[in-house]
Amino acid sequence: MGTISYLTTTEFGPGSLAKLADGLTGLGIRRPLLVSDRGLAATPLVERVRALCPAGTPLFLDVPTNPTEEAALAALEVYRGEGCDGLVALGGGSPIDLAKAVGLLATHPAPLARYAAIDGGMAHITAAVAPLIAIPTTAGTGAEVGRASLMTLADGRKVGIISQHLIPRLALCDPELTLGLPAWLTAATGLDALSHCIETFLSPRDNPPAEAIALDGAGRIWRNLERAFADGSDLAARTELMMGALEGGLTFQKGLGAVHALSHALGSLKEPSLHHGTLNAILMPPVIRFNAGHVGDKLERIKAALGLPAHADLAAELEALNRRLNIPAGIRTLGVTEAMLPGIVEKALADHSNATNPRAATREDYMALLREVMV
Repeated sequence: MGTISYLTTTEFGPGSLAKLADGLTGLGIRRPLLVSDRGLAATPLVERVRALCPAGTPLFLDVPTNPTEEAALAALEVYRGEGCDGLVALGGGSPIDLAKAVGLLATHPAPLARYAAIDGGMAHITAAVAPLIAIPTTAGTGAEVGRASLMTLADGRKVGIISQHLIPRLALCDPELTLGLPAWLTAATGLDALSHCIETFLSPRDNPPAEAIALDGAGRIWRNLERAFADGSDLAARTELMMGALEGGLTFQKGLGAVHALSHALGSLKEPSLHHGTLNAILMPPVIRFNAGHVGDKLERIKAALGLPAHADLAAELEALNRRLNIPAGIRTLGVTEAMLPGIVEKALADHSNATNPRAATREDYMALLREVMV
């Protein structure tokens, strides 16, 4: 493909990684901090990317699965100590979200809680955020074009730090980087991307262009996820998945809903450490059933985009897809206990995604949704 300019600039297609050096030059970044994780560092990819950066580019690899304020401050110390003037994030949503937080703190006063969207923090974020280039290695989060950084604060809350100024200045979306991704991670990240497309489409905010993008993304993911799951070397399927994930990220402007309010709350747990995409996959069917009757004809439009018959039960189809992709049946099997549920409900009610669910959810509603997936 070529260059796409929508919210930010995206270089999309096999071989796009080669444009990193030009991207750094174009943004005036002379000494970036390369943010990735230990898993990717065990592969040749981190050093491959580092070789495209200026000589001596420093690394930060200690990124938790659910990024924390503590990790952001540790990365910030490296950023400042090394005299960096920008960032490159390589990986899934965790390194990209952490890099966004570092870019914010590099130019804005701490603490991160000051910038939480739920507390009105968007008003405090200016265009001074350090420039970031995002290189996704999964087809899932859409963080490479998203305006949010999901962070667990020092006080234990998992919050969205949201601003147009946090959108990476350049996204390099190279589907070749996802070849050979483990099947379970292909499934979990692909369903994460599908949840973005579905939830943003169902959001009550009025944004027809974003809705059109969401439907297109959902269809691409639905048609290609099982292909990529079965054959990690299928570049055509990987390319379609990456575009679907990108489109999911481009629709975040509409807001998400109860799936993400709950998965953010669950993701704030220190133990067990839960994978965001897996949680979204488990939560999507019951939340769709909960919202049915409050979304007009949108469920029918989603089914049409997926190529499902009009009489199909979308929630049941998603449950069947979860089974085919070996997604865990529920959150109890992941280590969540009954004693944790009240605290999770309170965090979900306070989450920024709660406000854009098409049906207002009460404390009792969230408890019922959680109990439905406590298997």
